[in-house]
Amino acid sequence: MIVVPLGVASATPTAVRHLPSVALWREGSVFLFDCGENTQMRMLQAGIKRSKIEAIFITHFDVDHYSGLLGLLATLQLQRREKPLHIVGPKGIKDFVEWNLKFADIDTNYEITFHEIAEDIESDVVHDEDEYYVEARPLKHTKFCVGYRFQEKDKPGKVDADKAEKMGISKDEQFKELKAGKDVTLNDGSVVKSSDIVGHPRPGDSFAYVTDTEYTPNAVKLAMNTNILYHEATFGKELKDKAGETGHSSTVDAARVATEAQTKLLVIGHFSARYTNEHDLLKEAREGFYPAWLANELRPIFTDPMHERGIITPKVEINEIDKNSGGSNYKGKKNYKSGGKKNLRSRKGGSSSRGRSSSRGSSSRDRSSSSQRSDSRGKSDNYKRKTYGSSTYSANIKDKKDDSDSNSPRKITPRSSYDDFDRF
Repeated sequence: MIVVPLGVASATPTAVRHLPSVALWREGSVFLFDCGENTQMRMLQAGIKRSKIEAIFITHFDVDHYSGLLGLLATLQLQRREKPLHIVGPKGIKDFVEWNLKFADIDTNYEITFHEIAEDIESDVVHDEDEYYVEARPLKHTKFCVGYRFQEKDKPGKVDADKAEKMGISKDEQFKELKAGKDVTLNDGSVVKSSDIVGHPRPGDSFAYVTDTEYTPNAVKLAMNTNILYHEATFGKELKDKAGETGHSSTVDAARVATEAQTKLLVIGHFSARYTNEHDLLKEAREGFYPAWLANELRPIFTDPMHERGIITPKVEINEIDKNSGGSNYKGKKNYKSGGKKNLRSRKGGSSSRGRSSSRGSSSRDRSSSSQRSDSRGKSDNYKRKTYGSSTYSANIKDKKDDSDSNSPRKITPRSSYDDFDRF
């Protein structure tokens, strides 16, 4: 099971955050939780095929959580999809989708199966298959909103093949029956019990998606003993009151749910645009629960990295390119504040002692400034860092003329000092 955050913003996107959506990959199938604007593009960038989507789960009808749904459905039609698609959401999702498809004159080749969730439910199994199911429970938001739990059903225990052969089991059909929990009668009339050959069932992996809610016991129930809990942390603890007013969670709330649910890993997301440094929120969450990670867009989170690493690889660099944001990630800062003195350098052919003194006194600064100017003009090798998971490598980029001089933003890849997303 691989969880890939596609959008971690709340309400409004920013230059580096997209609207809410999380993809869950399992055995080649993809499940979307919320479908904010630009979700289908983020899937492509994450290396996830849209044709593999089995079901889409919408939490509520705040526009940022479903604004990418119609575009995705239209794309699936253009791709000549034939496999049925399941869409789950609060009551009204069926009318919304069908009206918009009719308005756009789209008659889908594929069948869409809807499961609408009534507001008076306590819990509801909204999607049930042989190997897994998805449960929904109402949360506590300003409008009806549900959270989801994706739960693999218990897996059969391991078969002791040597013991089975000694007891007379030799055919594949007999092994399958034993693994399915059935006893096998041999030709001589003796019975081989499944409990003697097969070990205890292994619990399946689980994932909970809890967003747009104040603290509520239902969030704890959804997250109980999960492998991964994705929980919103829209606000920091200093704005806990505002979180309550708007029906959202703070970092303290997310940590509380994780602690009470005894989840194995807390991943926080759905950040307010007011926070330019999510690590401040992560630090607060970790004060109440550990391990806690940040949801980084396009960066996979594995439950079994030994077997899952490499299955999903982002197709684009994870970059932060806004030079003027004021963040510390930008390495090309000027030596002076805007409107201040310019970098000094010795005049050509000048012989004044003052010029020589200035040159000597600022030699280190001049070399740094010269290096920056050389970078901006493309006269020196550019250096770019690429980060997928926690593996980082460098790539030298060929010299390139930059006609826009120092006003051009430099691509800087943020590297988290907290997270190692290759390890669970």
